[in-house]
Amino acid sequence: MTDLFAPLTFLRGPALKNRFVLAPLTNTQSHEDGTLSDDEFRWLTYRAEGGFGLTMTCAAHVQKVGQGFPGQLGIFSDDHLPGLMRLAAEIKKFDSVSVVQIHHAGMRSPADLIGEAPVSPSADEATGARALSLAEVGQLREDFIAAAVRAEKAGFDGVEIHGAHGYILCAFLSPEINQRTDQYGGSPENRARLIFEIVDGIRARTKPGFNLGIRLSPERFGLKLAEIVAVARKLLAEAKIDYLDMSLWDVFKEPEEAEFKGRTLASYFTELPRGEVRLGAAGKITSGATVKAAMALGLDFVVIGRGAVLHHDFPELFKANDNFTPIPLPVSEAHLRDERLSSKLVTYMRNWKGFVAD
Repeated sequence: MTDLFAPLTFLRGPALKNRFVLAPLTNTQSHEDGTLSDDEFRWLTYRAEGGFGLTMTCAAHVQKVGQGFPGQLGIFSDDHLPGLMRLAAEIKKFDSVSVVQIHHAGMRSPADLIGEAPVSPSADEATGARALSLAEVGQLREDFIAAAVRAEKAGFDGVEIHGAHGYILCAFLSPEINQRTDQYGGSPENRARLIFEIVDGIRARTKPGFNLGIRLSPERFGLKLAEIVAVARKLLAEAKIDYLDMSLWDVFKEPEEAEFKGRTLASYFTELPRGEVRLGAAGKITSGATVKAAMALGLDFVVIGRGAVLHHDFPELFKANDNFTPIPLPVSEAHLRDERLSSKLVTYMRNWKGFVAD
């Protein structure tokens, strides 16, 4: 069993002091223009103070039209730099690696929020999304790269590319959503092309020590497990990223596709050769027991979401008792306020059934 408080080195950037990574959690707390609010600053830095080895922001949109939810942190303009600089500096005060998750919601951008039709690899009748032109795909690639450069300028140790959950890069990977007939559609290699171009661009335009990760999900949104495994295999083999963050919904579940059942979904990724690239996963890792069970699957680190909402000091609680269980649900609003959730975030958490007491 890996010592969860042994440092974890990366090919690039600072080592983690432990194996606990704060999940990129939607929290609706920033200002309408994407600038950092005091509420979001307090929420994130309290998790760094609580002992997380890596503190990751919520998904931060790289284009204004890519906003996915109200109060989203932005990284599409230099106007966001002062807040980002303040955040990066404070996270690092607590010896936590600072990372921005860079994101574009694509067809999942609400039209009434962005003030126009959302965009997607292909037109989508259900969401009213329009297809990106080839020139717009190029601009999207540039804006992801520019966001990483902006994060580096702000003092962050790295970025994570959001390629999961049906958002725009995930939509390009999906044979169901992506119906393009140019070099970004058709074959699995073409549908993955944009992700690899973004990785190459970030590597070319950031310093050698800049940390780069990517989040993928292998199911839902028309994704095919075999194709995502192939993308992961190539990312790990090329070693241009420093870690792969798999969002599995439940790290202990079996795959949805019948031909892959009989073993855990996570095992399809832990078995891949990864050299010095690190592998983590998220999904129902909520207690001391599930942390240990997830690490036993062969992960290098665990990504903590719900547990970090409930306990800013989740890593320290584990260190004191590796069989600890979090406070039972539903929790009081007073508890969440003590954990530095603003009224906006408490309201958002009420969308999670049974999470907040009435």
